Amino acid sequence: MEKSQVYFTNFRARPGYNLLQKLEKLIKKAGIANIDFENKYVAIKIHFGEPGNLAYLRPNYSKVIADVVKELGGKPFLTDCNTLYVGGRKNALDHIDSAYLNGFTPFSTGCHVIIADGLKGTDEEYVEINQEYIKTAKIGRAIMDADIFISLNHFKGHEMTGFGGAIKNIGMGCGSRAGKMEMHSSGKPEIILDNCRKCKQCIKICAHGAISYGEDGKAIIDHNKCVGCGRCIGICNFDAIKSPNDENGDILNKKMAEYALAVVKDKPNFHISLICDVSPNCDCHAENDAPIVPNIGMLASFDPVALDKACADLVNKQTAFDDSRLGEHIKQHIEEKDNFHINHPETNWESQIEHGVKIGLGNDEYELIEIK
Repeated sequence: MEKSQVYFTNFRARPGYNLLQKLEKLIKKAGIANIDFENKYVAIKIHFGEPGNLAYLRPNYSKVIADVVKELGGKPFLTDCNTLYVGGRKNALDHIDSAYLNGFTPFSTGCHVIIADGLKGTDEEYVEINQEYIKTAKIGRAIMDADIFISLNHFKGHEMTGFGGAIKNIGMGCGSRAGKMEMHSSGKPEIILDNCRKCKQCIKICAHGAISYGEDGKAIIDHNKCVGCGRCIGICNFDAIKSPNDENGDILNKKMAEYALAVVKDKPNFHISLICDVSPNCDCHAENDAPIVPNIGMLASFDPVALDKACADLVNKQTAFDDSRLGEHIKQHIEEKDNFHINHPETNWESQIEHGVKIGLGNDEYELIEIK
């Protein structure tokens, strides 16, 4: 297999040539214009950042991508799917509010925000892929309705997957609530009895008769009947139902790669990653710790696996900041050379790369082409 091309530019700028101009030059050199955008709907998948988090990508970067898409004749929109967990992006209304709060408005980005899996995370399309772990992926409908898919990724550490890059932004990020449930959990939702208010909304939404009520009037889930669709999580206004998040880390990474394949396999796709404000944890946190390494640069490729591998290699060449989580952990793991494994020793980021190669999502061999 030939090496995939990954284009790179650093974060150095000079008077008259700023970072936004460098990003535009990067994606054009990487070949984005080879895609036929004329009158096509273009989903730009991004993480809007949990309210309270400040490490997410600035909206200015997404405007560059949207403007280039419009220049090429396309109709772009920014998108993400609702979260499985409790927070500011659990339903479409809160999610859009969070996006606007963090600066992703039509006025600042030049395009609209569409939450791909609808109001309560149940607007999904079933995509048959027949892979090792996932037979039918559940993807946010607006993403599958789009003609072209672009991922704009903040490359960072992650407490469950080692790092969060293109594969995670595409795979986990594009899964509906049921899809996220399938990736995160080998089990079924659970009731938090202290939070249950006996409103009985969950029993109305369950299509499988899996929810009943005990003598105290609180909900009970029959796991023999439950199919793990996650609709009860979305309907509960009191956060009384949760996913157990009990899947093995390597299997989670592999499921995520298979979901990414479901998103990109039948449509033109292009991927951009920025290695900046490299927080130790996901942007899903309502806070962000200090960056673990210096800002490195911006990368673009048609291959999401090669893109993630290039980003990981660049981060692993960096010296950690002493006053970061990584810097503190290095003192305890002197012989370890993998910054992501030091950051979260229980994770194995390589499993998502290896599985991505195995299923044909992309290539882990790449040529890094620097753009000045």
